[in-house]
Amino acid sequence: MSLMMALVLAVVFMGPSPNMAAPTVVTDDEAFDLENYSLNSEMDWENLDVNIYGDSYDYDDLDQEIEVGTIAPDPPSAASLPTAEYHEEELTLPPAPVTLDFKGPGLFGPDTGLGMPTCLLCVCIGGSVYCDDIGLDQIPLLPKDTTHFYGRFNNIRHVKNTDFNYLNQLQSIDLTGNQISGMDEDVFLSLPQLHQLLLADNNLQSMPELPITMKYIDLRNNRLISNGVHSEGFKDMSQLEFLYLSDNKLDYIPVPLPLGLRVLHLQNNNIQTLYEDSFCNSHDRHFIRRNLEDIRLDGNPLNIQLFPQAYICLPRLPVGSH
Repeated sequence: MSLMMALVLAVVFMGPSPNMAAPTVVTDDEAFDLENYSLNSEMDWENLDVNIYGDSYDYDDLDQEIEVGTIAPDPPSAASLPTAEYHEEELTLPPAPVTLDFKGPGLFGPDTGLGMPTCLLCVCIGGSVYCDDIGLDQIPLLPKDTTHFYGRFNNIRHVKNTDFNYLNQLQSIDLTGNQISGMDEDVFLSLPQLHQLLLADNNLQSMPELPITMKYIDLRNNRLISNGVHSEGFKDMSQLEFLYLSDNKLDYIPVPLPLGLRVLHLQNNNIQTLYEDSFCNSHDRHFIRRNLEDIRLDGNPLNIQLFPQAYICLPRLPVGSH
């Protein structure tokens, strides 16, 4: 017990050691005196220690210097702009001219006098070329495969022998209602397949030589005189069936006529007489011209009753004054 008592007495007499005291605790209210804090108080900026707000920033350590200039930067290029915000105006260029091969086959023919291909100036359907009533004053150069040409109601005055060159397939020419007063003599002779020619309502006084392939000839309402028709000009046309020569100035029937002829119109001319061999064969009394059934002689200063031997071989009497 003596030892225990000694220890107790030692603690009592020594008392607590200042180095062993508990640490003083500071509350939030003591650290921040909110009751005595005034929002209107002025900050002592002269004695302010900037280090209390954190580490100081050394501006000398900046790697990149900032320069202030007076020139504005270049605007962004159009290519760098978004597609939705940039629209470049596109220029529309005229189409390249179309080159046409006029020497080759097809619808397009050579340039005409108006500077246009024939099949743009006219209408081409298959082998037929329609150039009616478009103010032509000459025959246009036609495609090589032309079979039928229609140039009606224009202002054509002359037809040259070069107008139908190399048109070996041409079968029909219709130039009705122009002002044609002259033609080169051999204008149609180079056409091996021509069988139909219509030249009505023109001013022709003479007709050119025609190929023997003719089947249909129409020269109504011109100024044809008998001297303007070739002597025996129709004799060798074995395929000729229709011959229209009305409303001209013919003095006699252009003989001899081919045996295959079916229609002959000569009304309104100046025919005053008929001959025995006008239609028949004066050397063969048994000859009969069976195909010629339509003869018009009305409108001529002719009395057909005075010439019975001229049409005795015909299946029908001519139409004319009696």
